Amino acid sequence: MALKLGVLGIDHGHIFGMLGHMLAEGCRCEAWWTDGPAVTEEKFRQTYPDLTRVEDRRRILDDPAVDLILISAVPADRAALAIEAMEAGKDVMVDKPGCTTPEQLAALREVQARTGRIWSVNFSERFQVPAVTRADELVRAGAIGRVVQTLGIGPHKQNLKTRPAWFFDRSRYGGILCDIASHQVDQFLHFTGSTSARVVHAHVENSTAPQHPGFQDFGEMGLRSDKGHGYVRVDWFTADGLPTWGDGRLFIQGTDGFIELRKYTDIGQPHRTNTLYLVNGEENVSMACDDAGLPYFARLIADVQDRTETAMPQAHAFTAMELAIEAQRMAEA
Repeated sequence: MALKLGVLGIDHGHIFGMLGHMLAEGCRCEAWWTDGPAVTEEKFRQTYPDLTRVEDRRRILDDPAVDLILISAVPADRAALAIEAMEAGKDVMVDKPGCTTPEQLAALREVQARTGRIWSVNFSERFQVPAVTRADELVRAGAIGRVVQTLGIGPHKQNLKTRPAWFFDRSRYGGILCDIASHQVDQFLHFTGSTSARVVHAHVENSTAPQHPGFQDFGEMGLRSDKGHGYVRVDWFTADGLPTWGDGRLFIQGTDGFIELRKYTDIGQPHRTNTLYLVNGEENVSMACDDAGLPYFARLIADVQDRTETAMPQAHAFTAMELAIEAQRMAEA
């Protein structure tokens, strides 16, 4: 039976990928709620004209037919909404960052353990990139041996004139490492097979927007576990000449080879996306990966129905956010 979805919060554009991919998998959705005006609202109404906006989110949460709540509210508000949803007996897919403070994370852990509901963070730079699906297949097949390091970069265009007020409020967006770099933390844990790690270095700064003292345009961190090492760089420095929002890349170093992913563009060849480069003892190749698929969404549907953890282990979601929040704390200490 198809899952019925509810939407709480459309403040970030990631809601389009979250909802669109779930609908493409056969889910259905009737209603959405958001707190006040959102910069995405006009586009959301145009994209999903048959969905009804409700003024009271309890109409969604109290609907016994709703199985899964999608949340893309302002980052600082996501934990409270997820807790409310889980307390109402709903599973949750939340945009990253799933939470912004240690206190929120502790509350989420307690409610998830008590209710048994799913709290899944949609790390879209892994779950919505076919090249990452193909890299996962290759790593699992032993194409580069044992993974010893990941190097992930997440550059973005600023587009400051189009940003809502919360984008510049540190208490609302959570900081650049908690927010953007949670993607790269997720990828480090996943590809190294780490279930825990520690932050060994973290730094943030604001060098381009002094008029917005709460804004951070650069962040980096180092990670270390018993399985490998990770380096993360995120920023808001992408130049306007790039035809997309950022040149997101992932480098996966193994004992017998390496993989590079150029997720959203390939410099000088802007039409190329989802390109994977593989070098090992036998191969030196590039691969187009647009056909690799995005299994996260179908797996999450199965998890909701079967009470399994095939899309992402529950502990992984918590650990990824714990490390991102700790890196943010360390950088600002």
